[in-house]
Amino acid sequence: MDELEFLKQNWKKQEENLPKLSYNEIYKMIWKKSSSIVKWIFVISIVELLLSSLFTIFMADADYWEQMEQLHLKKIQIGMYVISYLITFYFIYCFYRNYRRISSTDDAATLMKNILRTRKTVKTYIAYILISTGLYSVIITYYTIQNHQLVQEVTDSSKYTFDVVDWIKFAVAGCIILGVFLLALWLFYRLIYGILLGRLKRNYKELKRLEM
Repeated sequence: MDELEFLKQNWKKQEENLPKLSYNEIYKMIWKKSSSIVKWIFVISIVELLLSSLFTIFMADADYWEQMEQLHLKKIQIGMYVISYLITFYFIYCFYRNYRRISSTDDAATLMKNILRTRKTVKTYIAYILISTGLYSVIITYYTIQNHQLVQEVTDSSKYTFDVVDWIKFAVAGCIILGVFLLALWLFYRLIYGILLGRLKRNYKELKRLEM
């Protein structure tokens, strides 16, 4: 007997001894894994919000707000905090809604749709964090420099003024620092949410093969 044929027959015998899963059993396994992954996304977003809130409370002490008041940035800072928390709460609500949808899904087509919706929500959330952090840094830096100059003009008429070269150096250095920070932040979110999104993507592919 040919060696290849022998291996094929041996493999078929092994297949007969393996337990065969039905469509419903495979679907339930994928559904359970997907529901667990989306639940973890929701939990991580809650933990992230709590940690960022504690960090904000720790950093924003009396001296910090006094400095913001001197630079006329207190109202702007408070407004940005309010907007940031409102948007973050909205995304947390979206994560929770996605979890509830997947938990109550009863067919493969809807589950696939909910998986795609969850992946899109997470990617939008990460994009929001990166864009808002960049804009926040630029706005605060701009107003800090502008208001600092106004304060210095009142308190010290002999202050040093930046020339064009100094401003270019400052802008380039600021862009590099901000770019490195945003890259580190992107890698951080890529590590946390990327693993979960990768698992959701595998579940989606398994469901797609199941439906074919």
